[in-house]
Amino acid sequence: MKLFSKRADGTRREPMTDTQLLLTITICIFVVMYGLAILILGGGFRKPQMLFDILNDNAFLIIISCGLTLVMITGSIDISVGGVTALVAMVGVMILNGNILWIEKLLGSLHLQPETIPTMRIVFALLMALLVGLAFGAVQGFLIAHLQIQPFIVTLAGMFFARGMITILSVQPQKAPQALMDILQKRIDIPWLGSLNKRGELIPARMEIGVVAALVIVILIFLLLRKHRLGRSMYAVGGNQQSALMLGVNVRRTRFMAHLLCGLLSGIAGFVFMMHTGAGNATNATAAEMNAIASSIIGGTLLTGGVGSVIGTFFGVLTLNTIKSIVITSGLSEPWWQSITTGAMLCLFILLQSLVLMRKKQSKGKKKRQKRGKGTA
Repeated sequence: MKLFSKRADGTRREPMTDTQLLLTITICIFVVMYGLAILILGGGFRKPQMLFDILNDNAFLIIISCGLTLVMITGSIDISVGGVTALVAMVGVMILNGNILWIEKLLGSLHLQPETIPTMRIVFALLMALLVGLAFGAVQGFLIAHLQIQPFIVTLAGMFFARGMITILSVQPQKAPQALMDILQKRIDIPWLGSLNKRGELIPARMEIGVVAALVIVILIFLLLRKHRLGRSMYAVGGNQQSALMLGVNVRRTRFMAHLLCGLLSGIAGFVFMMHTGAGNATNATAAEMNAIASSIIGGTLLTGGVGSVIGTFFGVLTLNTIKSIVITSGLSEPWWQSITTGAMLCLFILLQSLVLMRKKQSKGKKKRQKRGKGTA
């Protein structure tokens, strides 16, 4: 089976890489699935706002899935991302409520105008989100990369620690002030993607600020993996650590940076989650790590490492949540139906990826044998 992609000049063709092949499969499946939903189910799927609602509800998931894609490309894993996201959301809401005393004392010492204090609380909430994410990423990255402890064990401990810290901070759920949420939850109108109501009036599609942040992060991680030396090192480490060492790649530093970036993105995801919900709760972002892993796998990232694309992960999040929307629209609103369909779709993608990659490896092996046969002849 010959799979080729055109070069930029359009004159020569090169074999598609595993990452490009799986990315193409993911995008095609999502387009076909969403198209069938429009044709068969109709209703909300015919309105652009349905797609933007999926993005608005899952902007935080896109961000943590990008972080998981980085560590999975290096052949590692991080299951603490959901706990870190929930912890950051709780800390952010407490800061907005003025419940963090040392921050309130610091704001008081700055002699700010009363109208600027709410804005400064938002700034401090963002800074704390970045610091908490970096702290988790640095500690876990050090234990995994330099002390060679199994990533699953380290990040499992990180998940328990983050969830426990939420309860220590506040047993009762927290709600951010409505005045600040009005600022954070402002939406961007996209009139050219709107739809007409019964009166014939144009209702523009609306996108949250968190979606803009998620899209920017997807672009930045894409450029990191494609253009930066660190991104190429991640693929090399995930493909074969011994070969990467022989090529001069600092394996420990690469694995550490992957987990550090994953922690940072988890912190940003927690802030975006807080922007969307305005709530701090011990049950926030429940099973987010599992959904992020599933999205990365659906997007073409292999658990064995060395293969993956952040664009594929983005479409993996869309595919996963489009399935859930289809199930709900079909009248199966019980939560177990969503779990069943998600599990079935995940198994389907894993099987499809395995078959495609197996077929491609067989094709490569056949070509090598043919070349050897010609050489001996």
